[in-house]
Amino acid sequence: MSIGILGKKLGMSQFFDDQGRAVPVTLIEAGPCRITQLKTCDTEGYSAVQIGFGKTREKLINKPSQGHLSKSGEELLRHLREYRVDDLDGLELGASITVGNFEIGQKVDVSGNSMGRGFSGYQKRHGFSRGPMSHGSKNHREPGSTGAGTTPGRIYPGKRMAGRYGGKQITTRGLTILKVDRERNLLVVKGSVPGKPGSLLNIRRAKRVSFKSVQGGK
Repeated sequence: MSIGILGKKLGMSQFFDDQGRAVPVTLIEAGPCRITQLKTCDTEGYSAVQIGFGKTREKLINKPSQGHLSKSGEELLRHLREYRVDDLDGLELGASITVGNFEIGQKVDVSGNSMGRGFSGYQKRHGFSRGPMSHGSKNHREPGSTGAGTTPGRIYPGKRMAGRYGGKQITTRGLTILKVDRERNLLVVKGSVPGKPGSLLNIRRAKRVSFKSVQGGK
Protein backbone atom coordinates (compact mmCIF):
# COMPACT_ATOMS: atom_id res chain seq x y z
CA MET A 1 0.00 0.00 0.00
CA SER A 2 1.51 3.31 -1.08
CA ILE A 3 -0.38 5.55 1.34
CA GLY A 4 1.12 6.64 4.65
CA ILE A 5 -0.19 7.06 8.15
CA LEU A 6 -0.60 9.94 10.57
CA GLY A 7 0.74 9.82 14.09
CA LYS A 8 1.77 11.72 17.19
CA LYS A 9 5.31 12.11 18.47
CA LEU A 10 5.60 10.71 21.99
CA GLY A 11 9.26 11.53 22.61
CA MET A 12 12.75 10.08 22.32
CA SER A 13 14.31 7.09 24.02
CA GLN A 14 17.02 4.52 23.35
CA PHE A 15 16.94 1.08 21.79
CA PHE A 16 19.56 -1.63 22.30
CA ASP A 17 20.49 -3.57 19.18
CA ASP A 18 21.76 -7.17 18.96
CA GLN A 19 25.31 -6.05 19.75
CA GLY A 20 24.27 -4.18 22.89
CA ARG A 21 24.77 -0.71 21.44
CA ALA A 22 22.39 2.05 22.51
CA VAL A 23 20.61 3.56 19.50
CA PRO A 24 18.65 6.83 19.82
CA VAL A 25 15.05 6.32 18.71
CA THR A 26 11.77 8.23 18.48
CA LEU A 27 8.50 6.77 19.72
CA ILE A 28 5.52 7.52 17.47
CA GLU A 29 1.89 6.72 18.18
CA ALA A 30 0.77 6.04 14.61
CA GLY A 31 -2.92 5.64 13.84
CA PRO A 32 -5.29 4.04 13.70
CA CYS A 33 -6.44 6.25 10.83
CA ARG A 34 -9.76 6.03 9.00
CA ILE A 35 -10.25 6.35 5.26
CA THR A 36 -12.58 9.34 4.99
CA GLN A 37 -12.71 9.79 1.22
CA LEU A 38 -11.78 8.02 -2.00
CA LYS A 39 -11.17 10.33 -4.95
CA THR A 40 -11.41 9.00 -8.49
CA CYS A 41 -10.47 10.32 -11.89
CA ASP A 42 -14.12 10.44 -12.92
CA THR A 43 -15.16 12.81 -10.12
CA GLU A 44 -12.06 14.75 -8.99
CA GLY A 45 -9.77 14.23 -11.99
CA TYR A 46 -7.18 12.18 -10.08
CA SER A 47 -6.99 9.16 -7.79
CA ALA A 48 -6.30 9.79 -4.11
CA VAL A 49 -7.05 8.55 -0.62
CA GLN A 50 -7.93 10.84 2.27
CA ILE A 51 -7.39 9.60 5.83
CA GLY A 52 -8.25 11.11 9.20
CA PHE A 53 -6.54 10.91 12.59
CA GLY A 54 -7.13 12.16 16.12
CA LYS A 55 -10.51 12.14 17.83
CA THR A 56 -12.00 15.52 18.67
CA ARG A 57 -15.15 17.10 20.07
CA GLU A 58 -18.17 18.12 18.05
CA LYS A 59 -17.96 21.82 18.88
CA LEU A 60 -14.45 21.99 17.44
CA ILE A 61 -15.58 20.80 13.97
CA ASN A 62 -17.79 22.90 11.71
CA LYS A 63 -20.97 21.54 10.15
CA PRO A 64 -19.61 20.90 6.63
CA SER A 65 -16.69 18.89 8.05
CA GLN A 66 -19.06 16.93 10.28
CA GLY A 67 -21.16 16.00 7.28
CA HIS A 68 -18.06 14.98 5.35
CA LEU A 69 -16.76 12.76 8.16
CA SER A 70 -20.16 11.17 8.84
CA LYS A 71 -19.99 9.41 5.45
CA SER A 72 -17.12 7.19 6.66
CA GLY A 73 -17.88 6.73 10.37
CA GLU A 74 -19.30 8.18 13.55
CA GLU A 75 -16.11 9.48 15.20
CA LEU A 76 -15.04 13.04 14.44
CA LEU A 77 -11.42 13.39 13.40
CA ARG A 78 -9.20 16.42 13.76
CA HIS A 79 -6.49 15.92 11.13
CA LEU A 80 -6.97 14.99 7.47
CA ARG A 81 -4.30 14.11 4.90
CA GLU A 82 -4.46 13.06 1.28
CA TYR A 83 -2.24 10.63 -0.64
CA ARG A 84 -2.27 10.21 -4.39
CA VAL A 85 -2.42 6.62 -5.61
CA ASP A 86 -2.39 4.87 -8.97
CA ASP A 87 -5.47 2.80 -8.22
CA LEU A 88 -7.99 2.29 -5.44
CA ASP A 89 -8.04 -1.49 -5.43
CA GLY A 90 -8.46 -2.95 -1.96
CA LEU A 91 -9.39 0.39 -0.37
CA GLU A 92 -12.81 0.96 1.16
CA LEU A 93 -14.44 4.01 2.70
CA GLY A 94 -14.31 3.78 6.49
CA ALA A 95 -11.51 1.19 6.54
CA SER A 96 -8.80 1.48 9.19
CA ILE A 97 -5.12 2.14 8.47
CA THR A 98 -2.82 0.80 11.20
CA VAL A 99 0.88 0.27 11.89
CA GLY A 100 0.41 -3.24 10.52
CA ASN A 101 1.14 -1.78 7.08
CA PHE A 102 4.76 -1.21 8.16
CA GLU A 103 7.47 -3.72 9.01
CA ILE A 104 10.77 -3.82 10.87
CA GLY A 105 13.72 -2.61 8.80
CA GLN A 106 11.58 -0.57 6.44
CA LYS A 107 12.72 2.92 5.43
CA VAL A 108 10.25 5.76 5.98
CA ASP A 109 10.07 9.53 5.47
CA VAL A 110 8.67 11.47 8.43
CA SER A 111 7.27 15.00 8.02
CA GLY A 112 6.26 17.45 10.73
CA ASN A 113 6.52 21.05 11.89
CA SER A 114 9.80 21.92 13.54
CA MET A 115 9.82 23.53 16.98
CA GLY A 116 9.21 27.28 16.78
CA ARG A 117 11.93 29.40 18.39
CA GLY A 118 10.45 32.83 17.83
CA PHE A 119 12.45 35.83 16.61
CA SER A 120 16.11 34.78 16.56
CA GLY A 121 19.34 36.51 15.71
CA TYR A 122 21.98 35.79 13.10
CA GLN A 123 24.06 33.37 15.16
CA LYS A 124 21.18 31.19 16.28
CA ARG A 125 19.19 31.29 13.05
CA HIS A 126 22.00 30.97 10.48
CA GLY A 127 25.10 30.04 12.47
CA PHE A 128 26.97 33.31 11.80
CA SER A 129 30.29 33.86 13.58
CA ARG A 130 30.24 36.67 16.09
CA GLY A 131 32.62 39.61 16.04
CA PRO A 132 35.52 40.24 18.43
CA MET A 133 34.55 40.68 22.07
CA SER A 134 37.42 42.99 23.10
CA HIS A 135 39.68 45.87 21.94
CA GLY A 136 36.80 48.32 21.80
CA SER A 137 34.79 46.41 19.25
CA LYS A 138 31.08 47.19 19.12
CA ASN A 139 30.33 44.50 16.55
CA HIS A 140 29.64 41.46 18.71
CA ARG A 141 26.49 39.88 17.27
CA GLU A 142 25.82 42.26 14.39
CA PRO A 143 25.34 40.96 10.82
CA GLY A 144 28.10 42.98 9.18
CA SER A 145 27.54 44.25 5.66
CA THR A 146 24.13 43.51 4.15
CA GLY A 147 24.97 44.74 0.65
CA ALA A 148 26.29 47.65 -1.38
CA GLY A 149 25.31 51.23 -0.61
CA THR A 150 24.52 53.44 -3.61
CA THR A 151 24.19 50.65 -6.15
CA PRO A 152 21.83 48.84 -5.87
CA GLY A 153 20.94 50.77 -2.72
CA ARG A 154 18.78 48.05 -1.27
CA ILE A 155 18.97 44.61 0.31
CA TYR A 156 18.39 41.76 -2.09
CA PRO A 157 15.53 39.36 -1.32
CA GLY A 158 16.70 36.17 0.34
CA LYS A 159 19.47 37.81 2.33
CA ARG A 160 20.08 35.84 5.52
CA MET A 161 19.04 38.09 8.37
CA ALA A 162 17.45 37.89 11.81
CA GLY A 163 13.82 36.79 11.89
CA ARG A 164 11.38 34.10 12.89
CA TYR A 165 13.11 30.76 13.27
CA GLY A 166 11.50 27.32 13.19
CA GLY A 167 7.83 26.42 12.93
CA LYS A 168 8.18 25.12 9.36
CA GLN A 169 7.45 21.75 7.83
CA ILE A 170 10.52 19.55 7.68
CA THR A 171 10.90 16.04 6.26
CA THR A 172 13.49 13.62 7.63
CA ARG A 173 14.14 10.97 5.00
CA GLY A 174 15.32 7.39 5.10
CA LEU A 175 14.67 6.57 8.76
CA THR A 176 14.67 2.90 9.75
CA ILE A 177 11.82 1.27 11.67
CA LEU A 178 13.28 -0.78 14.53
CA LYS A 179 10.05 -1.99 16.14
CA VAL A 180 6.33 -2.21 15.35
CA ASP A 181 3.90 -2.64 18.26
CA ARG A 182 0.45 -3.35 16.81
CA GLU A 183 -1.26 -3.61 20.20
CA ARG A 184 -0.26 -0.09 21.24
CA ASN A 185 -0.17 1.42 17.70
CA LEU A 186 3.49 2.23 18.23
CA LEU A 187 6.36 2.77 15.79
CA VAL A 188 9.96 2.91 17.02
CA VAL A 189 12.03 4.84 14.48
CA LYS A 190 15.80 5.21 14.54
CA GLY A 191 16.98 8.81 14.98
CA SER A 192 15.08 12.03 15.56
CA VAL A 193 12.04 13.48 13.80
CA PRO A 194 10.76 17.06 13.55
CA GLY A 195 8.58 18.64 16.22
CA LYS A 196 8.12 18.38 19.94
CA PRO A 197 6.24 15.67 21.88
CA GLY A 198 2.57 15.71 20.95
CA SER A 199 3.06 17.20 17.48
CA LEU A 200 1.46 15.71 14.36
CA LEU A 201 3.63 13.55 12.09
CA ASN A 202 3.12 12.17 8.61
CA ILE A 203 4.86 8.81 8.05
CA ARG A 204 5.26 7.52 4.50
CA ARG A 205 7.29 4.88 2.72
CA ALA A 206 10.69 6.31 1.77
CA LYS A 207 10.88 7.62 -1.77
CA ARG A 208 14.64 7.20 -1.91
CA VAL A 209 17.27 5.75 0.39
CA SER A 210 20.50 7.62 1.06
CA PHE A 211 23.88 6.04 0.34
CA LYS A 212 24.86 6.17 4.03
CA SER A 213 21.77 4.25 5.14
CA VAL A 214 22.47 1.54 2.54
CA GLN A 215 26.09 1.23 3.67
CA GLY A 216 25.10 1.30 7.35
CA GLY A 217 26.87 4.57 8.01
CA LYS A 218 26.09 6.97 10.82
